[in-house]
Amino acid sequence: MPELWLPGAEIHDLGDHAPTDHQYPPKAIAHITWDRNASSAEPQEWCSYEDLVSYFTGSGAGDAPHLVWDPFSGRTAQLFPADSRSKSLLSPDGSPTRTNRAGRVVIQIEAVFFPYCRHQGTVYPRLVDTPCAGWDRIHAWIASWGVPDAWPMGRPVDFSGRRDEQVWECSGGWYAHAHVPYNDHTDPGSWPEFTGSGSPGTPPSRPAPPAGGTPARYQVSINGLAYGYGAHGYQVTAVGRALVARGFGGHYHSGPGPDWTDADTENYADYQRSLGYTGGAADGVPGEGSLLRLLGYLPGPRTVSLAHLLAAAQADPPAEQDHRTYGSEVAIVQQALADEGLLEQRWVRGSYGTLTIAAYAAWQRRCGYGGSAADGLPGRDSLQRLGAAGGFAVTS
Repeated sequence: MPELWLPGAEIHDLGDHAPTDHQYPPKAIAHITWDRNASSAEPQEWCSYEDLVSYFTGSGAGDAPHLVWDPFSGRTAQLFPADSRSKSLLSPDGSPTRTNRAGRVVIQIEAVFFPYCRHQGTVYPRLVDTPCAGWDRIHAWIASWGVPDAWPMGRPVDFSGRRDEQVWECSGGWYAHAHVPYNDHTDPGSWPEFTGSGSPGTPPSRPAPPAGGTPARYQVSINGLAYGYGAHGYQVTAVGRALVARGFGGHYHSGPGPDWTDADTENYADYQRSLGYTGGAADGVPGEGSLLRLLGYLPGPRTVSLAHLLAAAQADPPAEQDHRTYGSEVAIVQQALADEGLLEQRWVRGSYGTLTIAAYAAWQRRCGYGGSAADGLPGRDSLQRLGAAGGFAVTS
């Protein structure tokens, strides 16, 4: 397991740890302090690292990130372990996700910087103009938690905002504060480039498979889910669809589907070779690095709350088109309904609208329910049966 605490960081554990929501892919969030309004004509003295650490360990603890980073010296303070949520994002009641928790990890970094700050006599317009000391160490540690080297909404180059709920819920990687739905900040304005040490995907070392034999027929477990011949579950379908989207579906005669067959292995081997893998590293059984590069995140065991599904089924239909209440959990259920042939794939959007109600009612009838018991509003028994088919667990 990766280190919970950044090696070399100054630890100021605030306590109040809380789990993240693992149904979402892993993320890192980039912030800057931006507590002074300076300009090229009127620069201002830099706000010190010590002052910011003192603030977040005192009166500002309710807004604290995981890391406070001094890009001039490389000093870094850590306030929460990597597997806990921190508190630097707004998470209003109307948000479909708990933004501070929306990922297997949601690691937040606050750079002690604002535009046109003056540090030891030199004015720095952008964060990337600073030495960015210690960035390679921070980046490598965050990459070890499975956060891909990607900016799903674009690497920040200015202080404009771009927010997309679907991208936020479905794509792992790095996000500017300016990218987080239901937030209004537009920082950090810029961020250093990824360093080679943290990039996932270095080909693993495996013995070469025997020439002319059958495709590899063993399994691996990645983030608690199985891959390779005979594996079953939503993660297998996700891999197959991603392979087809990348142009590596030539061995499928039907599918992709939830059962890993030789065709999945052969398609995945083609994909591995496209990354430069050779020999046993291109035997068609995923490794963590190649899987991250294919999907942008590592799938994990999924849970759906019955109470959340009922709330969405009641709130989404009368709202505006594609309104999402607990969108990620709804999308899990919709995908299971689509896999059962009850909902068109194009309607797997996270909104529990009238088509989803009709599809769920059809599932209830398939389970033997009728009349008012097949009204499209989930019940525990029917949802657990769908979970068994679709690879998710049901909570209250």
